Amino acid sequence: MKHLLSCEFNLDTACVELCFSDGSMVSIDTIAVENEVVNNMYQQSELDYLIYNDPAAYTYLILNGDPEAYLKSVTQYNAVD
Repeated sequence: MKHLLSCEFNLDTACVELCFSDGSMVSIDTIAVENEVVNNMYQQSELDYLIYNDPAAYTYLILNGDPEAYLKSVTQYNAVD
């Protein structure tokens, strides 16, 4: 892989697609990722925000980061007693 040319969310496939200068492409299935790491609607909302507003940050988080730790640190869930 060379340089990243584009990083966009494809609404038709529900995938974040990365295109590189050497012609290679990576597609991240956002539904599969969310099924693995999301525990509540607040975490779902946070990932959806990244997907729609900053797909490059979403991609970095999924490929290089720890999405479960990230979601625990940015979302707050208080169960109703």
